[in-house]
Amino acid sequence: MKKGISILLSLFLSLSLVKAKEGMWLPMLLKSLNESEMQSMGLKLSAEDIYSVNQSSLKDAVISFGGFCTGEVISDQGLILTNHHCGYGQIQYHSSVEKDYLTNGYWAMKPADELQNPGLTATFIVRMEDVTAAVLEELSDTLTKKEREAEIRSRIKSITEGAVEGTHYEAYIRPFFYGNEYYMFITETFKDIRLVGAPPSSIGKFGGDTDNWMWPRHTGDFSLFRIYADKDNKPAEYSEDNVPYKPKHYFPISMEGVKKGDFTMVYGFPGRTQEYLSSYAIEQIKEEINPARISIREKALEIMDKHMKADDTVRIKYASKYARVSNYWKKWMGENRGLQKADAIEMKQKQERAFLEATKGMEQYQGLMPAFEKRYQAIEPYAQARSYFVEIPYRKLEMIGLAASFRKAVENIKDKEMSDEAKQAEVDRLKKKVKAHFKNFDYATDLELAVELLKKYVKELDDAFVPKDLLKNKDNIEGFVTKVYENSIFNKEEELDFFLKKFNRGSANRVKTDQGWKLMKGFYDMYYNEIRPEYSDLSSEIDSLSKLYVKGLRDHVEGRYYPDANSTLRLAYGEVDDYEPADGVEYTHFTTTEGILQKYDPSNVDFDLPDRLVELIKAGDYGQYKDDEGHMPVCFTASNHTTGGNSGSPVLNAKGELIGLNFDRNWEGTMSDITYDIDQCRNISVDIRYVLFVVDKFAGAGHLVKEMKLVHNSQEK
Repeated sequence: MKKGISILLSLFLSLSLVKAKEGMWLPMLLKSLNESEMQSMGLKLSAEDIYSVNQSSLKDAVISFGGFCTGEVISDQGLILTNHHCGYGQIQYHSSVEKDYLTNGYWAMKPADELQNPGLTATFIVRMEDVTAAVLEELSDTLTKKEREAEIRSRIKSITEGAVEGTHYEAYIRPFFYGNEYYMFITETFKDIRLVGAPPSSIGKFGGDTDNWMWPRHTGDFSLFRIYADKDNKPAEYSEDNVPYKPKHYFPISMEGVKKGDFTMVYGFPGRTQEYLSSYAIEQIKEEINPARISIREKALEIMDKHMKADDTVRIKYASKYARVSNYWKKWMGENRGLQKADAIEMKQKQERAFLEATKGMEQYQGLMPAFEKRYQAIEPYAQARSYFVEIPYRKLEMIGLAASFRKAVENIKDKEMSDEAKQAEVDRLKKKVKAHFKNFDYATDLELAVELLKKYVKELDDAFVPKDLLKNKDNIEGFVTKVYENSIFNKEEELDFFLKKFNRGSANRVKTDQGWKLMKGFYDMYYNEIRPEYSDLSSEIDSLSKLYVKGLRDHVEGRYYPDANSTLRLAYGEVDDYEPADGVEYTHFTTTEGILQKYDPSNVDFDLPDRLVELIKAGDYGQYKDDEGHMPVCFTASNHTTGGNSGSPVLNAKGELIGLNFDRNWEGTMSDITYDIDQCRNISVDIRYVLFVVDKFAGAGHLVKEMKLVHNSQEK
């Protein structure tokens, strides 16, 4: 008996230790939930050093970069570091065939060379606050679900407005644990962000789509920007009078490197995880949704690749688009593989059995699992139809996307719902949209995408979800779509410009006869009238069940629970570690430039290299950035729990010094958005010493390194 208890206790402790390294934790709760454990793992700081509203802390050097990635401040002059793939759109914006910064890289050798990026922002978290009570207290039990949601929205609006009244700050509130808790975030957003430096894509994307989501990696995935502020160090629109921002905190850079077992932290803005899905949800994702999305993107990539290889102009126009499409195509394949390997469905079923046992006899939880099963069966056709709409007409077909951007203007002006001022604002918006669209648009590429992807749409989706005009022409999709493209105003820039100059009810009515408009309208009407309402209602019901399920888990099933990622500031922690992806295969936790030369292949665009980099590596000319054995480290892996949005996040050591830049996860661990496996899930980071080597020795931009605070053996030099 004692032996059995001992075994169970040992098992519980081992599971607790594994669980402890999982999670994306709210910084304001580190003191109560994580500080002692982090310090036992090697952390040399306090929770107050990581997050504080009373003094400078690590949070003050972390930014939301553009709202889609993370970045960090690395000098007292507002210099920020993020991933190359996060800055890719800005690098592309400044590129042309004559000035191909994607291929050749870009380095500002003086402040005047730093390039403006309209629309790009850098957002700091000023503070966060638990507002659960203010949002939920004394909500009447007699309210309907719709009335309850309306009241919560009203309270959130009132709370956020009151929190920032009279300041230049902004505020937002997010639900956590499916609405069981609410937290408010006060933010400060800077709008003058300039491109400072970016390596050539052969460094910043080395390995390309071949290596994406894979390990070992040898990618210098970084770019440099700078925050500018007004003379009072406050956010301001772009102006030549603006000056470099003076941060509350910036990260010192460790030159010590990493070794296996070192404590690490990733501080950033992870986008979205779903760690508390039911087994029914995971089965649907694995067996139905992911396979369809993978197939659609595979066809799109095949078409884009063909056109990009045939024309350099198309290559530049579609480089960023191709990367976006490829990214999640490969991620979903890895996710499915990881879910299978981790036996994720069975793992969730075990958790559900534990939940049922713990809540036996509690009335509020009775029937919860059968209710989940019923809703997921009902939502499946609508979920699949939604995926096809999002993946094809909404995201992949640019002519349809452009036509959709005119919906508000065309439909509202007919109904006389648009004032002259609103009309002019909409016209100005559309003029910018049209200009940006045609700058990066290729007719032949988009036409072939439309033909081939709409063939899949009609063939693979239930007829009930296919627009009537498309369904009528299902035996001649190519002829139908080609005719639409040839005749639509949305493929003719000059005609659209003329339309916008003479924008009125008459011209809006003429647009309604356009074949491209009709095709777009068919898709959008189908989605908004037939797919979205049912999908939204069923999703809302599932969310209500999930709210109750998560509450039951937290209240009655022992464990330490962290909220799903929702693009809010989080801290993950773990250690530098290697892993074994398969029997007989073991990956070490780091790579070096020796591996770059081993992969080097001038005939393969994914593995070509600049001559200068090859020369430096062959000569072993690494300067102060090499390790103690004379090698130049490139990337490393650790067990930090990350996801999309964590791209560009600082990877910090136990003293809060920058040791790397997070940019990816291993393929075997991409299922970590749904279920985390400590043995398989690894975040991938570029070693900060390789970043500095490229900036200094390769690019000759050593003046940027001089801005930074380099720390050798914990002593500043």
